[in-house]
Amino acid sequence: MKKLIIIPIILFACAVYGQQLPQFTQYMFNNYAFNPAYAAVNKYWEGTSMNRYQWIGITDAPRTFTLSAHGPLKDEKIGLGGYVYTDIVGPTRRIGFQTSFTYHVQFSETIFMSFGLSAGFNQWILDADKVTTYHPNDFYFSNGLLKSFDPDAKFGFWLYHEDWYFGASLGQMFHNKLSFLETQTNSESYMEDHFYFTGGYKFRIGEDWAIEPTMLFKLGLPAPVKFDLNIRGIWKDMLWLGVGMRTQDAMTTMLGYKYKDMLTIGYAYDITLTKLKNFSTGTHEIMLGVKFGKSNSKMETDPSLE
Repeated sequence: MKKLIIIPIILFACAVYGQQLPQFTQYMFNNYAFNPAYAAVNKYWEGTSMNRYQWIGITDAPRTFTLSAHGPLKDEKIGLGGYVYTDIVGPTRRIGFQTSFTYHVQFSETIFMSFGLSAGFNQWILDADKVTTYHPNDFYFSNGLLKSFDPDAKFGFWLYHEDWYFGASLGQMFHNKLSFLETQTNSESYMEDHFYFTGGYKFRIGEDWAIEPTMLFKLGLPAPVKFDLNIRGIWKDMLWLGVGMRTQDAMTTMLGYKYKDMLTIGYAYDITLTKLKNFSTGTHEIMLGVKFGKSNSKMETDPSLE
């Protein structure tokens, strides 16, 4: 479908009231994407790729691709990392890149806390050739690719133990205004602050089994609050199955496998509960994680690689 009705452009012509940052069902394997304080929690270098295909069956539905890598320096109190992503919806595309610095503090023999700050940029791109406007010769949509380039930053903390963790972060700290043309002065579209709160606890059952509930709370006013709640059954820290729910959105399922403590593969499927279920067969998400090197710490809390 080459031409689209003007409806998607509401995202840019007026205030944006939806969640503006990408969401993931397997967020517990992608904590660094939400919170820079997660860098080097496991004291080794690791990389994670996420590929999400949302609302299959709907033309020009969202597609999100991310790649991150992070780990410790020789001084394991300091962690570095980087994160890139692209989020495509119809004629619009958002590209982002950030690098981060994290510092870890030990509270007790088993409890640690880290603080992280990341900085980078976002670029919004609108392909005007794929938009059909009410007025055929609309000035704003006669310039091919329209672009908006803005700085961005996140800050967060991460409190962690061998069996549990809790983190909070703030994204889009600069609250930038979207503007695609130098002559555009009346834009009401802003990059709103996004708050994330996440946590999890691993209950160990004998030597081979564990149950891990996790949650992710997302707040990006004035958009509705989103709450993800998941639970996984894990066998020998190698194979898992999970189910969950996302408020006002979907039921979720997931499965995954870890190969030789180095490679982690995960798949998630969202069952749409909104009226979109009449048009979509659901959402697919694929995760790939790679561990580099060995940890020098007895504590490893990443659910995908420990």
